Amino acid sequence: MPPNEGENSSLLISASDLERHTYCPLSWHLSREGVGAEGDAVQEGVRKHAEIHSSMERARQERQAYRRSATIWSWWFTVVLVFALESFIVYRLLNSEADPVEMARFLSSLALSALLAGLVLILLPWREPLNWSIPDASNEFESTGVMPILNPPDFIGGWFQGGRLEASFLLASIVFGLHALALGTFLDAGNASFVLVISAFLWTGLASWRLQVLLLAHQTSEVARAKAGLDKRTEVVYSDDEQGAGLLQDPKTGLRGRPDQIVIVDGDFIPVEQKTGKVPQRPHDSHRMQLLAYLHLVECETGRASPYGVIQYGQEHVFQIHWDDGAREDLHASVTEVKRLMEEGGATRNHDRIGKCRNCSRRHACPERLDASA
Repeated sequence: MPPNEGENSSLLISASDLERHTYCPLSWHLSREGVGAEGDAVQEGVRKHAEIHSSMERARQERQAYRRSATIWSWWFTVVLVFALESFIVYRLLNSEADPVEMARFLSSLALSALLAGLVLILLPWREPLNWSIPDASNEFESTGVMPILNPPDFIGGWFQGGRLEASFLLASIVFGLHALALGTFLDAGNASFVLVISAFLWTGLASWRLQVLLLAHQTSEVARAKAGLDKRTEVVYSDDEQGAGLLQDPKTGLRGRPDQIVIVDGDFIPVEQKTGKVPQRPHDSHRMQLLAYLHLVECETGRASPYGVIQYGQEHVFQIHWDDGAREDLHASVTEVKRLMEEGGATRNHDRIGKCRNCSRRHACPERLDASA
């Protein structure tokens, strides 16, 4: 049965709840009662998670900067092609019966209108009152996994902020203005075409500068990717900083959580859970259950099922956890049991392992802990 059928959705459960419950129901109960985790391993884990998030976030930001540079360079190069084409068109046009002065006036009007429109849109916060393409800040990534190039997730516009639309108006103003200048100043077809060719050369120089910026951004992005331990096929679209990262939620089950990272591999959204400490021979059941919760949440948020998730211990030990019918059944059983305990109570220790109790971060408050002398 899928984890959204026959369940009480009014009870909120986090992926961490499932992880703690799978480790030991009594430890989970103590956590819900407000007993904090203690021990050097806890503090070390927090520190390492912060370092991992920092490297992942740097890789994501540098990748986004590279994409932005690539987009801007493509625009500038397009202008070069436009000027080169228009120089030929203007030459043919001025050798026809059309009045170049009237055309220059018309293009000047278009340039002025585009400039005024762009400035007004930049100065006034018009998007919010009109509810025009304001990104939802609660979503950290879109269904495509591609962050906006010019409009960041919290972009509203106005008050000297501009996005794609404003940039398009200003660019159109420049193009129309240069064409009007060429037609109005140089009535001779050869001179007018010459002005456009020179403009094309100038824009080529600017586009070359933007190309250099693009190459530097690509190099910086590759360095950040290597430091984060990501391969070339992997792109980070989400990283949890425990503060600003968006909370993934399933309103039908009440399940919620923040995976350490979500990456795109071959077009699929893959949740990644980073674990510190001793590397096991196989993933711990508690870690697997936590990742299954994230796989379910990613599917709910994106509408696409991920083929697998990843549990990573350190830099080199990576385990894939498949998201199939069996995994869904395991998640459903765990969610159902946790909700039962939340309603009825009765959580008890689920093991007889002294070592597991010794490593428990809530051992100091556990009434059923196993002592080494027992």
